[in-house]
Amino acid sequence: MKGRLVASLAMFALVVTACTSSGGASPSAVGGGALPNLNGREITVAVENAYLPFNYIDPATKQGAGWDYDAVNDICKRLNCKPKFVETGWDGMIQAVSDGQYDMAADGITITPERAEVVAFSRGYIAVEQKLMVRKDENRFSSLADVKSGTYIIGTQIGTTNYETAKKEYTDARIKAFDQFAFAVQALINKDVDAVIIDSTAGQGYVGENADQIKLLDGSLSSDQLGFVFPLKSDLVGPVNAALAAMEADGTLAKLADKFFTDKFTITYDDLG
Repeated sequence: MKGRLVASLAMFALVVTACTSSGGASPSAVGGGALPNLNGREITVAVENAYLPFNYIDPATKQGAGWDYDAVNDICKRLNCKPKFVETGWDGMIQAVSDGQYDMAADGITITPERAEVVAFSRGYIAVEQKLMVRKDENRFSSLADVKSGTYIIGTQIGTTNYETAKKEYTDARIKAFDQFAFAVQALINKDVDAVIIDSTAGQGYVGENADQIKLLDGSLSSDQLGFVFPLKSDLVGPVNAALAAMEADGTLAKLADKFFTDKFTITYDDLG
């Protein structure tokens, strides 16, 4: 069934912070402004290719697509670099970047103090809410407080900040972790779990795909900033931050949000097969 990803642009507040370029790049007029020039450098970018609308394999072209692809391609156009996207599983992605297996990762990654101990983050580029997804016909509870006060089973994806939020909100006996959000959502539809913690971006996509079966509860468990990740002390952080600042200033990030986080984006997980 065709669905739609519907989200208010107000949800995706762009964080404007001061940033400077760092080693390995000389100032140059790239992409219409004075930005660092990476001199054609190849940048390996880890992506999951399974996280709408950030990254996925386009069913029509069989090529990688999504917000991450468009954003990183634009960044490299401005910085004179060549992105090489490498598909890798979410589990272990951050550690792989920390170990230097990839130059960066783009996968809708939440900025947290714990992760910042092992990887460097770019400036935040999107703010998202952590929400509870429930079945459409749910009548046992109607609020976040109702869920917390009961003994309901909560599904989510292991290794995510959603999983960490679940651990803070509920006892271990109430949490059921899955390798992918798609499995957690299917478990919800099958009544194997009572609710799923998921980011608003991904959650809206699943609701659009299964509007007759699931919904998101009002309220949020937390609000988080997303950013790109790099190995600690990476010389790419400054240039990428400078490019993101330019993209925010000239409206590019707003255009990407309009493309991927409104009803203009119609690809669903069903389409990906």
